[in-house]
Amino acid sequence: MGKGRALSEGVIKKILLSYTYVAVWIFLSFTVIVYNKYILDKKLYNWPYPITLTMIHMAFCSSLAIILIKVFNIVEPVSMSRHTYLRSVVPIGALYSLSLWLSNSAYIYLSVSFIQMLKALMPVAVYSIGVLLKKETFKSQTMTNMLSISFGVAIAAYGEAKFDVWGVVLQLGAVAFEATRLVLIQILLTSKGINLNPITSLYYVAPCCFVFLSVPWIFVELPVLRETSSFHFDFVIFGTNSVCAFALNLAVFLLVGKTSALTMNVAGVVKDWLLIAFSWSVIKDTVTPLNLFGYGLAFLGVGYYNHCKLQALKAKDAQKKVQASDEEAGKLLEVRESERNETKV
Repeated sequence: MGKGRALSEGVIKKILLSYTYVAVWIFLSFTVIVYNKYILDKKLYNWPYPITLTMIHMAFCSSLAIILIKVFNIVEPVSMSRHTYLRSVVPIGALYSLSLWLSNSAYIYLSVSFIQMLKALMPVAVYSIGVLLKKETFKSQTMTNMLSISFGVAIAAYGEAKFDVWGVVLQLGAVAFEATRLVLIQILLTSKGINLNPITSLYYVAPCCFVFLSVPWIFVELPVLRETSSFHFDFVIFGTNSVCAFALNLAVFLLVGKTSALTMNVAGVVKDWLLIAFSWSVIKDTVTPLNLFGYGLAFLGVGYYNHCKLQALKAKDAQKKVQASDEEAGKLLEVRESERNETKV
């Protein structure tokens, strides 16, 4: 009776912790997106310098990551040669910097709700690029689902009240670069046995991103900032914004480490709907019925895609267990056979 009660209490505690991690991640992800929108939007804080904002994030996050790893030893750095860093990490850093630059730039032109709808294309981009780079197997059923997601997003875009072509180009570019980065992580890092958690990722990738972003920053935003004599660095705004960005990476580490990547995907769907509701009710962005209908179709497609991925993972795990049990049975037979031979002798 005591064991059953202790077990039930342990299970309840684990469930509560999982929900806490999910809630913290949703809150921080929600906060970073809305905060970035607030800073960059010309109607709000009116500081339309996405490269500079991203560089501030990268400088802050890389500094904290170095302190956490080198000073406090919270996580161990991954042993990596210079050749591996240049061949594997630098390309990923370049893609990540482009993805962040373009996605932050899109907040200047598009509503928060519409950006979340466009982000539903991420599975489409990841699968398509995976097939092109021979990391995914082409399946007509999966591609049909990808087309249904794209069709839903197209309907949402058609129903967008404040459609901006340049903003859409920026966001789609961000999705393409981010999808390529995710596929290259599998090819360049995971396949080589290099696994980076969010802290070690920032440790290796954030300084690289800062260097890449400094090139367009010198030519695009630095001259404008120099001309803006009234500009002063607001430590409260940019400090708290950077803290939220770093805390979000820690929340990802906790959420994936303590639950699973699938839980994060499901939580991401909840976050997107909350952002759409917030964008409509608080920021007063226009969300049309056609927006919701199109995004609803895309949402169903993304949900089905996640379901298929989960079933594939379960089948893979079951196959591994069968192989392990077969190997164990084979070893037992060998032992028994050797014992019989020894008995005969």
